[in-house]
Amino acid sequence: MVVVAQLGARMHYAVPAILARSGMLERLYTDIYAPRLPKRLRECMSQFGPAFLQRWLGRISADIPKEKVVSFSTMAFEYYRRRRFASAVEPVTAAHLWAGSEFCRRVIRRGLGNAKSVYTYNSAGLELLECARARGLFAVTEQTFAPERIYQEILRREQENYPQWEISAFENPLTRDYEEREQMEWKAADLILCGSEFVREGIRAVGGPVENCRVVPYGVRLPSSSGLRESRHEPLRVLTVGTVGLRKGAPYIAKAARILNHKAEFRLAGPLCVSLDAQKLLSEHVTLLGPVSRSEIHRHFAWADVFLLPTLCEGSATVCYEALSYGLPVITTPNAGSVVRDGVEGFIVPIRDSSAIVDRIDRLAEDGDLWAAMSACALERASEYTLERYGERLLNALSTNAKQEGCTANASS
Repeated sequence: MVVVAQLGARMHYAVPAILARSGMLERLYTDIYAPRLPKRLRECMSQFGPAFLQRWLGRISADIPKEKVVSFSTMAFEYYRRRRFASAVEPVTAAHLWAGSEFCRRVIRRGLGNAKSVYTYNSAGLELLECARARGLFAVTEQTFAPERIYQEILRREQENYPQWEISAFENPLTRDYEEREQMEWKAADLILCGSEFVREGIRAVGGPVENCRVVPYGVRLPSSSGLRESRHEPLRVLTVGTVGLRKGAPYIAKAARILNHKAEFRLAGPLCVSLDAQKLLSEHVTLLGPVSRSEIHRHFAWADVFLLPTLCEGSATVCYEALSYGLPVITTPNAGSVVRDGVEGFIVPIRDSSAIVDRIDRLAEDGDLWAAMSACALERASEYTLERYGERLLNALSTNAKQEGCTANASS
């Protein structure tokens, strides 16, 4: 039996839901979790309520029995307060560090029941992992993102290249504390799950225990309306989904859109985390949609012909999986940690390379047969990365590694 400690609703509670369906979930500890309401009441509140209420109502999984869930709402509100009123990067990092350790302490106080394993996430699992190891339990952490040191190095260079785009985080003295906490979690874990080779290689690059890493790509729920696309539009429709900022490659989208002004139409869906000057520059050739709800994002995937994510740093970007499930050829970078194969379902381009982005979009705009072939391959690839297939990969990784550690009961209890 497994205790999952999860801050937030990552992948809509995919891991605890998979474990619950397999009869392996001892308990899910989390921050905010929505109550089970009558269907009509929930639909009414979701339709007419404010955005924060809709997000709260989404914090629930039908696959997880309610008696298996313990939430810490007061801690969650305090975490939100600390982040909401932070005026600089350092207090935000301090809030993350506080939440991670406070969350673990609360989990330990409530107890681990009959668990033989614990499953945690990076930056929010150190104390629980150490507790589990001390009790002889199998300790698992999921590294959902590239190591903090790798991310900071990439971001620092980008801020030097584009100093007017975002608030600089160069002088954040807590970055080192965050890095150390992350690395201590690796040392305390029997198994480190990585969503991509990019993450595992990042752990190797900073001297982490790569021998304990196992790459398990994610999966997404296939859309009900997805099917083979018959043709592309003219001009070609290019969609990007994600926070608008330096990490996601916003300056390179702006350059590509300017060059391809009459050959492609660009949309960018996501929160705007760049300066007003940067927004003005982007909006000259890109339609900025701002935040888009989960219930509405499918319309934009259906609108698009191509998905573009020139990201500089990820774990394994789930938006790429989603784009494939809509039959969209994907143009992204190696640092996206995607399952896209270069020249098959799309193109893998170097980071910081607007010229390569322009070239690949131009190819898809000019060659309808190439676009159609990649679109068909995208749908086929997506069928290999559903939530069900992800569950199979995850359970296999947990079972195999538990047995290697002499803890067979962890995966079969």
